[in-house]
Amino acid sequence: MSDRQPYKSDLSDERWTLIEPVIASWKARHPSVSGHQGAYEMREIVNALLYQSRTGCQWDYLPHDLPPAGAVKYYFYKWRDDGTDQTIHDLLRWQVRDRGRKADPSLVVLDTQSLHAAAGVPADTTGRDAAKKVPGRKRGLAVDVLGLVIAVVVLAASAHDNAAGIALLDKVAADTDTVQKALVDQGFKTAVIDHGQKVGIDVEVVERNPAASGFVPQPKRWVVEQVNGIMMLHRRLVRDYEHRPASAESRVYWAISDRMARMLTSTSTPTWRGA
Repeated sequence: MSDRQPYKSDLSDERWTLIEPVIASWKARHPSVSGHQGAYEMREIVNALLYQSRTGCQWDYLPHDLPPAGAVKYYFYKWRDDGTDQTIHDLLRWQVRDRGRKADPSLVVLDTQSLHAAAGVPADTTGRDAAKKVPGRKRGLAVDVLGLVIAVVVLAASAHDNAAGIALLDKVAADTDTVQKALVDQGFKTAVIDHGQKVGIDVEVVERNPAASGFVPQPKRWVVEQVNGIMMLHRRLVRDYEHRPASAESRVYWAISDRMARMLTSTSTPTWRGA
C-alpha cells in the first residue's frame, strides 16, 4: 500500500484480500513482454476506479496521488473486455449468498431506469425515452431478493422495456441454471413473458393496486428499487458518462462489488449526508 493519505473509497486490507486473488491470477496470465511488473500496484488501480465511481470525476481529474488516468483506463478496459470485472462481482455475490442461501437464486426481479447521457456520449448509443422524457440510455437490472445484481444491460433510452427484459433474461439464463421465476412491473409486456418461456423462466407481471395512490412498495419487487437508490451513492452512475454501453455495465459491476465487499467485511458505506 502506498504512503499517501487514504480516501474514503479506498479498499481496506480486508476488502482487498477478497479480490486480490482474482487480480493476481489475471496479472500472472498477462505478463509484460519485457518482464516488467508494472509501475503501479494493482490495489491502487482498483482504488482509483472506486474513487472515480464514488465521486464521478472525469478521467483527467483523478487525484495526482493515484495512478494516472492512462494506466487506470488500460486496466478498466482490459477487465471490462475479458470479464474480470464480472468475475470479481460474481465471486463476491456467491460469498454473500453463502450466508444461508445457495450460490445462485431461483427468483430474480427485473427493472429498468432511464438516465440522462453526458455531453460527448455517442449519439448512436443513446435515444429518448418518450414516456419518461429522458434523453440518454436505459439501464436494466436483474437482482435477487437480497438486492444482489445477477445481470445488467445498458441500451439506448429509446429501447422498449421489452428489449431490456429480453436481454436480461438471456443473460440470467446464460449465467445461471437455477432461476425459475422473474418478477416484472407493468412496463414489461407479453414479449418478455413469451421469451421467458423459451429460456425456462416463468415471468410474472406484478400489477399495481389501482386503489393505491403515490409510491407504494410492492412485496419482493421493491428490492430492485432499493438497488437503484444504492447505486446513486456512486456518482459515476447518476448519469451515463461512458462512451460504450459495455463500460456503463462495468461501472455497475464495480459499484456493486464495492458494496458487497463492505457487506462481507461489515464495513459501512459512506453517504453524502453532511457533504
